[in-house]
Amino acid sequence: MLTDERMSALLNYCKLAEFQDDPEVQALIPVFFRAAVGYMTQAGISLPPDDSPRRAQYDLCVDHMVLNSWENRETSYVGTVTVDNPAFRRMVNQLKLTEPGNVSKLDTFPEGEI
Repeated sequence: MLTDERMSALLNYCKLAEFQDDPEVQALIPVFFRAAVGYMTQAGISLPPDDSPRRAQYDLCVDHMVLNSWENRETSYVGTVTVDNPAFRRMVNQLKLTEPGNVSKLDTFPEGEI
């Protein structure tokens, strides 16, 4: 859910705070936010508890995706290869790998198999 506090933080991250009353900002930023949160959920990354390091990483990833959507909303790429920001990609991968319940059990054996 996009609370007023989260919207304010997101607008600050995107350097849109002074345009917070702009109809385009009001219409698109919540949509971009929902899309980013949906991406994280579909990637297997759940919303971490508030005030945790994982929550800070999660929020930064969502902020990055919202800003990218905002900045590229009218961009067209023809014959160009684009890549994700490596810091963003590492953070998403880290969140996936450390998602509670997804920790690998490769070093464990069922009882009696050793």
